Amino acid sequence: MPTLQINKLSCFYQDIQVLDLLDLTLNHNEIMCLLGESGCGKTTLLKAVAGLQAQLSGDIQINGNPVNGKGLNVAPEKRKIGFIFQDYALFPHLNVFDNIAFSLDRLSKQEIKQRVDSLLALVQLSDYSERFAHQLSGGQQQRVAIARALAYQPDLMLLDEPFSNLDHHVRFQLIDEIRALLKSSGMSALFVTHSKEEGFAFADKIALMQAGKIVQIGTAQALYCHPNSRYVADFMGLSNYLKVHAVDQFSYQSDLGLLTSDSEIELNKAPLTLLLRPEQIAITSSADGLGCISKVSFSGSYQEIRVIYRGNDYHIKHSNHFGDTQQFKVGDRVSLRVLNHDFVLLR
Repeated sequence: MPTLQINKLSCFYQDIQVLDLLDLTLNHNEIMCLLGESGCGKTTLLKAVAGLQAQLSGDIQINGNPVNGKGLNVAPEKRKIGFIFQDYALFPHLNVFDNIAFSLDRLSKQEIKQRVDSLLALVQLSDYSERFAHQLSGGQQQRVAIARALAYQPDLMLLDEPFSNLDHHVRFQLIDEIRALLKSSGMSALFVTHSKEEGFAFADKIALMQAGKIVQIGTAQALYCHPNSRYVADFMGLSNYLKVHAVDQFSYQSDLGLLTSDSEIELNKAPLTLLLRPEQIAITSSADGLGCISKVSFSGSYQEIRVIYRGNDYHIKHSNHFGDTQQFKVGDRVSLRVLNHDFVLLR
């Protein structure tokens, strides 16, 4: 049974449709990232699942139990959901222990102490129980927020851009730790972010949203390597688009020469568009090359290179292999070659 099942969910703000007949399934112990541009409906969807969003139509089920539908709107506190906010929302007048214990008033003092102590150990904050929020770093505050949400023993964890206030190093260290916590707890989670790097690192699957709809859902690798539209391709990374014509069952003709596919292709007389990621194009210096470098940026393990080739602008990533002293410069003449890969055609 899925942890979360959403069917034909819609939401309006006055005359503006924010969610448009949206369907979503979240399986047990699965972490899913809601990814998309600002205003696409990510946070509205999260609030709808939490019971914090009005003007909804459609059905929401948590562990098979309806919480939203015709004439039904289960209160947030009865949905058994943990919610972790962007600003952590810790109580400044309570210490770490009491923040975590806040929702446990129905347990005995001994049960509360046992649960809080075990969670403090889990998030590696056993020595910080008497401290207050202002005495903690951002990463430590986020761990307290996670422990407080876990203390409730929810069926589903919702996270609304929980890492955006942290610096890069702390952010990805904490992403690894929280992912491990959720997995070891057997918990499912729905995670909102506008950063695809966070989604890649944290989630099992990514649901990419556009204008209130999920346009593609799958693993990060699937969305990057096999996008179903130009919108998905461009959102997931830098893209090059190359017009190609089918020559035979295994070949395309293009401005970058004859391209051979490892598998049989569609024999279509109309021009097709081939998606090329920057790392799928090889670049070599050539005095009589048809390409001219317009920009070079050093990015540590690789160079980002822009090349004008037969009037088209190409983004290329050239790996800085150990011992490879070749450095490209603006104005260099170069040749380009498409590397063998699993071709993705977009219409």
